[in-house]
Amino acid sequence: MDRPAVLAMADRVTSPGATLAIMGDGSLWTHPAPWTVALRELIQSYLGAERRAGTTGAYAEPGRRYEDDLAESAFSDFEEHHFPLRRVWTRDQVIGYLRSTSFARPELFGDRHRRFESEVRALLEQRATQEGGLVEDGVFDVLLARRPGGAR
Repeated sequence: MDRPAVLAMADRVTSPGATLAIMGDGSLWTHPAPWTVALRELIQSYLGAERRAGTTGAYAEPGRRYEDDLAESAFSDFEEHHFPLRRVWTRDQVIGYLRSTSFARPELFGDRHRRFESEVRALLEQRATQEGGLVEDGVFDVLLARRPGGAR
């Protein structure tokens, strides 16, 4: 995403007192729990080490933080909020999640997708037993950005 272009567009289409929210919490690809690390390794055993993104490419870390882009935009008055979160996943929820991602969507596996999902189910069953569930403890980050001097 071209962040400066999106922020410029938001400046054009929002009211003067608008608040822009940027929020998220990462993905199972980046989560450091032992079960998510094993899951990422299984994906990589099928698709290679590089994280897939979009429909054809590889994921590239953004060169800048959202905060840096906001500081140089019309929405340079911003505050950060961080909320701890805990998700407890089921095997079917993880499978559904993987199907919806660009890094493990079914098309990437071709005729090996059924075998991949079978291995994912076995891995998740084993890890859930060993680790007391498929738990994701993380942080949900929220950036609230306004134009300088805007209403709070």
